[in-house]
Amino acid sequence: MTTTLLISLGLVGLLILVSVVWRFASRRQSLPCPVWLGWLVELDNPFTQTNRSDVIVRHLDLQPGMSVLDVGCGPGRLTLPLAQHVGQQGEVVALDIQAGMLKRAQEKAQAAHLTNIRFLQAGVGEGKLEHGRFDRAALVTVLGEIPDREAALQEIFAALKPGGILCVTEIIFDPHCQSRGTVVRLARAVGFREKKFFGNRIAFTLLLEKPACD
Repeated sequence: MTTTLLISLGLVGLLILVSVVWRFASRRQSLPCPVWLGWLVELDNPFTQTNRSDVIVRHLDLQPGMSVLDVGCGPGRLTLPLAQHVGQQGEVVALDIQAGMLKRAQEKAQAAHLTNIRFLQAGVGEGKLEHGRFDRAALVTVLGEIPDREAALQEIFAALKPGGILCVTEIIFDPHCQSRGTVVRLARAVGFREKKFFGNRIAFTLLLEKPACD
C-alpha cells in the first residue's frame, strides 16, 4: 500500500469522523457551515443533479412577481437565480444566521445588479418572518443544521401564503442530511402536505404545500 493511498484513506476517515461529530453536535446547538467554507457551499455537487440550483428553481415553478423565501441562503448560490426568475416585480428574502454569509451574498447580488433581494440576519424559528407573505420557500440542505426543526417549519408554514410551496432538498453527502421520512413527519406535524417528490434516497427534493383556504 503506497503512502499516497494511506494518506487518502486517512483523509476520508477524518472527514467521516468530522461529519459524525458535527451531526451529533448540531442536535444541541446551531452549527451551520462556517463562513470560511462558503466557497464549498457555492458549488453545485458534481455527484448529483438534485442539488443543482437550476434544477431546484425549475421545481419551484416560479412566476414573475412572486415573493420567495431562501432559508439559510449562505453565500447566495440559490438566492441569485431565484431573484432573476421572479424579476423586479418580485422579491426574494435571503435569510441566514451568519453575517459573513449574508455579506458574500450581498456582494454577488450587487455584482449581478440585482435589487430585488432583501437580506435578513436571523435564525428561522425566531419569529422574524411576516405571516402569509411568501409564495415559495426553499430549504436546501439546511434543515438538519437547525436544533428546533419543528419551530423552524412552523414559522415557514405561517410565512407562506395559502397554497404556497416549500421546497426541501437533502443529499446524503451533507453531514446534516435528513431522510425523506423525517422531513415528511416533521412537515405534516405543522400542517404541510406532500405534493411532489424528485430523486432517491441519495439525493432528493420534496415539495410541501400549505393547504389553500376553503
